[in-house]
Amino acid sequence: MSLELKTVAVREDGCFSVMLWNGRPVAVSVERTFDDGRPIIDNGRFLCKRDFYHKGGYETFEIQIERHDRILFHKGNWETDSTGCVLVAESFAVLRGMTAIAGSVQGFDEFMQLTAGLPEFWMTVTGR
Repeated sequence: MSLELKTVAVREDGCFSVMLWNGRPVAVSVERTFDDGRPIIDNGRFLCKRDFYHKGGYETFEIQIERHDRILFHKGNWETDSTGCVLVAESFAVLRGMTAIAGSVQGFDEFMQLTAGLPEFWMTVTGR
């Protein structure tokens, strides 16, 4: 079981990617980009371990990234809904005039259904 995060656009308003589970497209994502234009997660392979998102009050996974703590998958629409986590949704969109992702509740729920029962999985990130 593996997740691929294939980045399709890195912009000042976010890093936008397509998520593939075992090669099948399942969701889209956005991450915050910082002053240097890059997200926290770089190209590479990362272990994701089951965890809990306390602010949101739901189960998720933490992405194990050297020198970072609490990089999670969670719900949200704009890069500003996170300080560096991967926000998961159903589609790319323009919301309130800003590039975003839409259908976050459904997209995140589908992601968690795909990973049900897994304590961990590997994620490969490309395109950054």
